[in-house]
Amino acid sequence: MPRLTDSERSELLPTLDGWALVEGRDAITKRFVFGDFNAAFGWMTRVALVAEAMNHHPEWSNTYNRVEVTLATHDAKGLTRRDIELAQRMDQMAAGLVKG
Repeated sequence: MPRLTDSERSELLPTLDGWALVEGRDAITKRFVFGDFNAAFGWMTRVALVAEAMNHHPEWSNTYNRVEVTLATHDAKGLTRRDIELAQRMDQMAAGLVKG
């Protein structure tokens, strides 16, 4: 899968809610904050099933109610449409669960 072009970046990145570019790396990141550990870990489990079906696996970590996510397509060495799609799916799955 090819990396995003400049025009694709200009079009797609602003559509993502709360995602930011990672400094010094062609990747995006977001912190999700849930009500408690169970909500955070449950969300991660549901996302893991989607990510596996997409054959696209996030870099992430969980501490209590927080999940830090970084997305990049390793084979492409940067951002692709697959990262945008997974970010959108993560946001949809977190709707109603995140704090604040």
